[in-house]
Amino acid sequence: MSNTSRYSLVAIPLLLLVTAPVFAQVPTGPAPAIDKTNVVRARQQAESRREYQLRNFGTQPNAPLDKRQREALLKQTAEDFDRILMRHNEIARVLAATNPIDYHFVSDATAEIQKRATRLQSTLALHQLPTETPVVEKSDEIDESQIKDVLVRMCKQIRSFVTNPVIENPNTVDAQQLTNARRDLESVVQISAHLKKEAARLEKHHK
Repeated sequence: MSNTSRYSLVAIPLLLLVTAPVFAQVPTGPAPAIDKTNVVRARQQAESRREYQLRNFGTQPNAPLDKRQREALLKQTAEDFDRILMRHNEIARVLAATNPIDYHFVSDATAEIQKRATRLQSTLALHQLPTETPVVEKSDEIDESQIKDVLVRMCKQIRSFVTNPVIENPNTVDAQQLTNARRDLESVVQISAHLKKEAARLEKHHK
């Protein structure tokens, strides 16, 4: 297993890879130890949920998928979760360190989070509904003293999304939790887009 795999928050049951996510905590002090999940065992335990989840999530839940389509959807969605959560852990370690913020890293990491979170909205049919109060995150210009706070907020929204009961357990049926999942994912999309833009601006300013 690579170092990246060991230290990443690899996936959640919705993506059928592990039974519970393993987070690098968003720090308020020194970086804590990161748990190491038995990924092989978790994958075996989650295998039986594949068909259920692919039937119940997606842009067209009732559309039949052949085996190749199912496998492609599973692989892409698992990769999207995996990369978002690995980026979460990378950002958590940056926040725990005493080094100055690397704006190029922040811009790159948040660009990937935005891309993959946006795709998950479509893949899992988790766009906000017209009847729901729209999520509107702040998009004001931020300075060097504020960027860490915004990064912490994004990480908290990622955590809130992946630990939502309807995401952790596909057998959970709760309308409010599903609404919360849609709101959290939309927040992640908006905050990551904002951070990508502001980090690129701050990087340019420091050159």
